[in-house]
Amino acid sequence: MSHPLLAEFPVVIELDVGWSDMDSFDHVSNLVYFRYFQDARLVYLDRVGWLATKRELGLGPILKSTNATYRKPLKFPDRVWVGVRGSDILPDRMTFEHKVVSRAWDAVACEGTAVIVSYDYRNECKCAIPDAVRQRIEEMEAQTK
Repeated sequence: MSHPLLAEFPVVIELDVGWSDMDSFDHVSNLVYFRYFQDARLVYLDRVGWLATKRELGLGPILKSTNATYRKPLKFPDRVWVGVRGSDILPDRMTFEHKVVSRAWDAVACEGTAVIVSYDYRNECKCAIPDAVRQRIEEMEAQTK
């Protein structure tokens, strides 16, 4: 199950907001949102085969930058949907868009982006996104258009 606000996101995961996710200001810590983004992004990367390509060939993703815009504070107890989709796919990098939707608010709690660079872990340099991975990304993204 997902949320209508995430209809254009090919990967959506559900997570419970944990008591330990909150900070001393009685809302989910800023750091936790980045973990939510990462958890969804890893599902995406696995589905397109990029994690397998890293294990097999040493060609994998590496985080270049990330950001978040907070819309509504999350608190325990809550359950969230976290969507991720790819955009701005270049030869050696792509941008991921993230959206966190709160069940309690029935609204977007946070949005963000992450730039992922294709990295050759054996030679320690950036490289082109592997063709098979790029093809799976394009196929998966086309399903939500």
